[in-house]
Amino acid sequence: MMRKPKVVILGTGGTIAGKAGSNTEMTGYQAGELGIQTLIDAVPEMLEAADVTGEQFCNIGSFDMTNDIWLSLSRRVNELLQQQDVNGVVITHGTDTLEETAYFLNLTVKSSKPVVLVGAMRPATAMSADGPVNLLNAVTLAGSQEAVGKGVLIAMNDQINGARDATKTNTTHVETFKSWELGYLGYFQNGQPVFYKTSLRRHTAAAEFDVSKVTALPRVDIIYLHVNCDAVLAQAAVAAGAQGLVVAAFGHGNLHIDMKPALIKIAQSGIPVVRSTRVGNGIVSRIATDDENKFIVADSLNPQKARILLQLALLTTKEPQEIQRMFNEY
Repeated sequence: MMRKPKVVILGTGGTIAGKAGSNTEMTGYQAGELGIQTLIDAVPEMLEAADVTGEQFCNIGSFDMTNDIWLSLSRRVNELLQQQDVNGVVITHGTDTLEETAYFLNLTVKSSKPVVLVGAMRPATAMSADGPVNLLNAVTLAGSQEAVGKGVLIAMNDQINGARDATKTNTTHVETFKSWELGYLGYFQNGQPVFYKTSLRRHTAAAEFDVSKVTALPRVDIIYLHVNCDAVLAQAAVAAGAQGLVVAAFGHGNLHIDMKPALIKIAQSGIPVVRSTRVGNGIVSRIATDDENKFIVADSLNPQKARILLQLALLTTKEPQEIQRMFNEY
């Protein structure tokens, strides 16, 4: 008889561990009320798919996620995956910042073994709660050979998304995580993962970032552009100690006339500035003036993920050309 894969579940809280006053209450619940063992006990079917153990890593709503938790979580995942008998890791997580945690781990986990993030849009106490089947699928995926080398994955609603491209697209619906135009990597069919695509960008074991001894991440702020905007927020961010800025700009990374001169000055002073977009889809590519202005472009990363890559880049360099290389590769 073949040995079942060993999967460790790290609980961080979120809606999947949420508790409401009634089974029809889908919002206004308390996130992170239930412990990881309670979630495991509620889905005994997962014990048929894998040898499962759980650790309560933290218990928060993911809207309270911090850099410190990210660094500790990355270290713990790496420790677990270095154990020869551990085949994969599942992380239960709130959905608000799940995509950001997934991308941070996609860049800092030093293993090709599967890492799967999973959440829920309905609390555990809800009628037709989506958490149990999501968790079962996530455990199956983390223990599968199919997921090896695919990077950090998100398993929800019978769909498999890659960490780089997935984003939360609806405030309350269960089919919230999508990779927009680039699409899902695969599906679950009858409880088994089926892949059709893989990400070609560098990740996990092939990534250059090492946070094993990092105690703090650089401050990077996101500046969201709008009609009649000016330089006040960008200048305030720098004054507050920002070591880099990501601009959620218009369209193809376009900047407002009342903001552009200040951003050029900031970039030329040695504080990296990344042009991303608030659009949600598409590539922000370099233009002729970017070299002179010292601007970096985000490629197809959304602002919140561009911020993560810039934070990690700043651990080793402030050179715009070198940071641009990273954005081109990741």
